[in-house]
Amino acid sequence: MYKLSVTVDPGSGFCFGVIYAVQMAEEILDAEGQLYCLGDIVHNDEEVARLQAKGLEMITHADLPYLRRVKVLIRAHGEPPSTYRLALENELELIDASCPVILKLQNRIRQSHQRDEKILIFGREDHAEVIGLKGQTNGEATVFQDVGELDLNSIPQQVSLYSQTTKSKGSFYQAVRQLREKGVEVRAHDTICRQVSHRDEELRHFARQHDRIIFVSGKKSSNGKMLYEVCKAVNQQTHFVSSCQEVQAGWFRPQERVGICGATSTPQWLMEDIQGYLRQF
Repeated sequence: MYKLSVTVDPGSGFCFGVIYAVQMAEEILDAEGQLYCLGDIVHNDEEVARLQAKGLEMITHADLPYLRRVKVLIRAHGEPPSTYRLALENELELIDASCPVILKLQNRIRQSHQRDEKILIFGREDHAEVIGLKGQTNGEATVFQDVGELDLNSIPQQVSLYSQTTKSKGSFYQAVRQLREKGVEVRAHDTICRQVSHRDEELRHFARQHDRIIFVSGKKSSNGKMLYEVCKAVNQQTHFVSSCQEVQAGWFRPQERVGICGATSTPQWLMEDIQGYLRQF
């Protein structure tokens, strides 16, 4: 027996935007037993499977034109205007669980576009949130994750820079600095979610307090990848897992202090399941 001391980070787990979306889905599923969701409700396969068992059906944008007069949940990541237009045409009842932080950001980007500003978005082009943000500009915004990706000859001297809400604060301001060093006048809008950015320093502290860290996240979570690297930077004995099945007994030493933490898309019940699993070692 390893007799591990296992602690779940009290600050980890769903952010308020994901909590809102999941609660909204559960209320409808409890009452009606069926609900469509446009894309994975959260980037965590274990939580998706739990909700699918209750009657949640994930659909893609390719499925949407073929649906009529049904309820469709918009997840916390938000959607571009084209989704709302199609919903009106098909008489779909949208259950809008878009995160308020993202809705505010969409509005800011839309207003910038209406002022004919050149808009750059620091984020991942194929991320659901970024697709919704770019949609506010009729697809005209330029999305990048590294300044080296940009063709600086095609960028005007003055730009408005926004960020995907789950990017790291440090990497955003590094991009601002690099653009300015290349002679671009940048109106920088720090639109990173504060609940996410505060997790950075909190996780560093948590990771330092333990001999080993089990970081729990879905593999598709951008936030999870970023926060895992935060933990790994201060505690090399950090392991990324998505379920109990991925935990390996060979990682541990007797009487180690093990910390379990996760992304803003990681459900509390999953971290607690892994805690119970480790206490059996």
